[in-house]
Amino acid sequence: MSIPLTLGAPHRPDPQALVAGLLQQRCRTTADVSSCPDAVTTGPPVIDASALTAVRTERNFGRIVVDLDIDPDELRKNRYASYEVVRYHVNVREDTLPEATSLRLPSPLVIFPDLNEGDVMETVTAIVDSHRSPGFGAWESSRRIADVLAVVAHAETGFSARARSGEEVLAILAATVAALRGDDILRALAEPDVDALIALRPEAAEAVRTVLLGIEVDDAVGAHAVLLSAGLLAD
Repeated sequence: MSIPLTLGAPHRPDPQALVAGLLQQRCRTTADVSSCPDAVTTGPPVIDASALTAVRTERNFGRIVVDLDIDPDELRKNRYASYEVVRYHVNVREDTLPEATSLRLPSPLVIFPDLNEGDVMETVTAIVDSHRSPGFGAWESSRRIADVLAVVAHAETGFSARARSGEEVLAILAATVAALRGDDILRALAEPDVDALIALRPEAAEAVRTVLLGIEVDDAVGAHAVLLSAGLLAD
């Protein structure tokens, strides 16, 4: 059953509802956190757990997403870094998926499976059934992304994504809307209808964002510029 996302006038009361806090800057080192952009599209940065354990002076990183590249128990051993974990991210293979779904963490977990292994819909369903959120990269094949979205559109867990450019961010937004409305996801990925995104009413945009938790990007400044140029942000 698709979710009706009503289209309204292009000049909606909150033109930024769809993209507020959407972009999660990927920080390769803890030093990169201080240079994260401060914009309406800025969400919590993504930092490797191993980088946090290497901190040797007291520092508060605020709200962050932690990429679990080490055993999560190692995080508890560092007394210098303080932060609020919004979500955890973890990359898994088919053989490590059961271990990931069994993790007990103090914040929600997003699992990024290898979509080249096994049946995509079966893998994503296993993640959703474990009350975890799936994740994927925008560079995956359109068919695999469509399969992921077909599952999460009817789940309560939401999903996260990774993008290499602002154009890929637009494609993910358009595909998410298409999945929720029961439209053609493959077409939305290939030809994002930006006008339809702009015309979403605030309540519809909020419905999209309850499903799309965030998009991890290497260049949040560049992605923000693309969203601004597309008309999804007020000047």
